[in-house]
Amino acid sequence: MDSSPISSSASLSTPKFRCFDPTNSYTTTTPNHTPIPRHRNNYKGTLANSVNSGPKIVSGEAGYVLEDVPHFTDYIPDLPTYPNPLQDNPAYSVVKQYFVNVDDTVAQRIVVAKDSPRGTHFRRAGPRQKVYFESEDVHACIVTCGGLCPGLNTVIREIVCGLYHMYGVHKVLGIEGGYRGFYARNTIPLTPKVVNDIHKRGGTILGSSRGGHDTSKIVDSIQDRGINQVYIIGGDGTQKGASVIFEEIRRRGLKVVLAGIPKTIDNDIPVIDKSFGFDTAVEEAQRAINAAHVESESIENGIGFVKLMGRYSGFIAMYATLASRDVDCCLIPESPFYLEGPGGLFEYIEKRLKEHGHMVIVMAEGAGQELLSESIRANDQQDASGNKLLNDVGLWISQRIKDHFKKRKMAINLKYIDPTYMIRAVPSNASDNVYCTLLAHSAVHGAMAGYTGFTVGPVNGRHAYIPFRRVIETQNKVVITDRMWARLLCSTNQPSFLDHKDVVGDENEEVPQIQSINGENHLEARATKHRELKDVTEDTREEEPPILLVNGNSHLETIMANQK
Repeated sequence: MDSSPISSSASLSTPKFRCFDPTNSYTTTTPNHTPIPRHRNNYKGTLANSVNSGPKIVSGEAGYVLEDVPHFTDYIPDLPTYPNPLQDNPAYSVVKQYFVNVDDTVAQRIVVAKDSPRGTHFRRAGPRQKVYFESEDVHACIVTCGGLCPGLNTVIREIVCGLYHMYGVHKVLGIEGGYRGFYARNTIPLTPKVVNDIHKRGGTILGSSRGGHDTSKIVDSIQDRGINQVYIIGGDGTQKGASVIFEEIRRRGLKVVLAGIPKTIDNDIPVIDKSFGFDTAVEEAQRAINAAHVESESIENGIGFVKLMGRYSGFIAMYATLASRDVDCCLIPESPFYLEGPGGLFEYIEKRLKEHGHMVIVMAEGAGQELLSESIRANDQQDASGNKLLNDVGLWISQRIKDHFKKRKMAINLKYIDPTYMIRAVPSNASDNVYCTLLAHSAVHGAMAGYTGFTVGPVNGRHAYIPFRRVIETQNKVVITDRMWARLLCSTNQPSFLDHKDVVGDENEEVPQIQSINGENHLEARATKHRELKDVTEDTREEEPPILLVNGNSHLETIMANQK
């Protein structure tokens, strides 16, 4: 194996950091970068007491930090290695370099200043020269958990075919029905023939479910069945469960790989560039938006209202809006809005209808939840995966729009379209099919190389192995102070809907730089408009329904309080 130092910077001729090397007895470090020795006891199926279960952090020159993933040799000593079968695979005979260099890492940030530190890196995904399994000894399983998403079947197919055709692995099981399938359902033997055409179907041939996570029962089942590679496909909740399963596997000292493939149609998993199925979801959302546009422009004062997926993150709504160019207003969870009063949604709708005679509104399912009255909230109920149950705010706002314009004696025609389950049930498109293949193959390469307790995904266009903790510690959300959201506002010409307190905030806080539009900061212009609301009468505030309470105060009451 090539043990040359990392080559991403020519100035680092003698690196002072220690990259992972299975022959090195000091590869794991504490969060304070203190190396922890691995004890060379004979493997007896139990974990050595000295194994550190904290993150593997490796530091180097110029602020280089590697957030590494676990490896068998962290807790099982003296494991034999074997030549990678890929070197004899005819399909790879044309490849100039079969294997990933042992020191290759992927930078989390690629836009840096001249003197800034190199920052956080992750271990690059890909085949290694040595593997820790003989092909005939591998017994793999695949499980899908959580909600449906385009591309699930493609990932299943490519894991099976990758194991068969690249590594000669012939024992692969499908676990039916999510996590509980490990101990409560049958398994399906998976071969290239079985999975040959499944990428053309939506859903998952293995079935899925939420919840059912019993760590002890799951690991007992893995151990009893003789499984030594587990591929878990699911979202952030599923990856949290996978992290717990991995810790139990490591506690028992089992030679079992646990690899995660992140799945979320909302694109809310952090670190990675995007999740599979997202491109397909945006493409399919166009059909609903196109239908809403046709409906709205075919009748006087027509409003097409489309609700899309996006529990906490509005990426689908944002990208579908940008792609469509027919949308007049996009509402997402990250950007608060209000209905009544100057600068509110109702005012904007009326203005748009008078100017164009029709409009299209796109809304993510998690947007505007705070506008619902306490009496009709879900009382913080959760589904089996721990996700908060959301009310259908789209239907509620649609009815509020109708009631508002009925009161103003202005006739409108609103068509409400909810394509949520149609979108997530379709097969993946060409782009996602290719992406799913890369994810599956990267996971297989990492598992065969002895890496475990990781999830795989692209970071700045390069696939990498990422510790579970990094993808479950937070959620990826739209940043409404970034240029992408500004591009959307330019496309729709909608107001920002930001309240005075959202814009001004604490005077002692540093105000972020925001690019000006038409010679002035559009957020400051919105704040100025709210400052001019001194002539709002007490009667106007009394007419506001209590359902518009935000943080205990109505919108206009909050403005007046801020002015005082």
